[in-house]
Amino acid sequence: MMVVSLMSHTLQFFYKRKPSTSSQVPLSLTSALRHYSPIHITFILDRCIMSKTGSLDLASNLGGNIDKSDVLTAVEKYEQYHVFHGGDEEERKANYTDMVNKYYDLATSFYEYGWGESFHFAHRWKGESLRESIKRHEHFLALQLGVKPGQKVLDVGCGIGGPLREIARFSNSSVTGLNNNEYQITRGKELNRLAGVDKTCNFVKADFMKMPFPENTFDAVYAIEATCHAPDAYGCYKEIFRVLKPGQCFAAYEWCMTDAFDPANAQHQKIKAEIEIGDGLPDIRLTSKCLEALKQAGFEVIWEKDLAEDSPVPWYLPLDKNHFSLSSFRLTAVGRFITKNMVKVLEYIRLAPKGSQRVSDFLEKAAEGLVDGGRREIFTPMYFFLARKPE
Repeated sequence: MMVVSLMSHTLQFFYKRKPSTSSQVPLSLTSALRHYSPIHITFILDRCIMSKTGSLDLASNLGGNIDKSDVLTAVEKYEQYHVFHGGDEEERKANYTDMVNKYYDLATSFYEYGWGESFHFAHRWKGESLRESIKRHEHFLALQLGVKPGQKVLDVGCGIGGPLREIARFSNSSVTGLNNNEYQITRGKELNRLAGVDKTCNFVKADFMKMPFPENTFDAVYAIEATCHAPDAYGCYKEIFRVLKPGQCFAAYEWCMTDAFDPANAQHQKIKAEIEIGDGLPDIRLTSKCLEALKQAGFEVIWEKDLAEDSPVPWYLPLDKNHFSLSSFRLTAVGRFITKNMVKVLEYIRLAPKGSQRVSDFLEKAAEGLVDGGRREIFTPMYFFLARKPE
């Protein structure tokens, strides 16, 4: 009840503020909230808390497989890998396994609380909800790959398996999720069981730079905003090439800096660093570097494009402070503000481990960097390519 009360008062605070004094809440957001009475907003918030993943789930799962008493230490070690805390790119690449595992142990419960089961952005049409666009984004991938019923498919860097389950049901195929984070695999197995796909879909714990599969194992391979965690694109793509059957395809959505990125621009570098710390990345490659690595690995590139370029609704809109949506409430500025204060209370009353607020802070830094990078068109989370392994 303490959490509900805090969140209710937070929303009433936003509701009562005048646009002229709203330095933190944009005019459009304030206007949107004025359509609702404090009672209605409180009801909406209660609905958010009572949804599939609620505040107590967030609190109990914070830290993943890290012992709760060690979460703060893990946060400090993770932060030290990054520019804002004196870290550098070479150190992140050399220690990518530790860095990425710490990141997902710390951040997964926040992702699931805010995004649901699929942790990715999507090309989006006007009038389409975020959830609808995410499903279509996944279906598009399966269609591009030409996945057929009964085929063996590999999801490289599968998270907790949201896309895996969606693509398996959409195509009636068998999907293996490759992931090096034990906590995410445990969550994924449980969600597979609940979805009824545990007999046809599975998870394998392994590093995608050293896959434990024989050559020519899979009929199709895909990656959704995941191989950006690899320290070396060529090494990762070469492994994917090895386990893919000849004549079959690999498709991915990559996180990249675009040609508009200027490495000599200090603001561009700050945005890049915000995304790296907030998303567990050793580096963010240029689109051209991904394309070059694909060809070096042996793939024939069928087509490639930054799908963000012609998305009618900006991909970063769910995180934009000027945007308000009830359907993706937890991702909005108000939703994130409430989550931040909720986590502060949960940590104070010891329902969430010490260090949880620090995780919330660097995830917020990521949101700011993603929006800025999207607006300036220097970053994209959906550089798409379809590539074929020759016969």
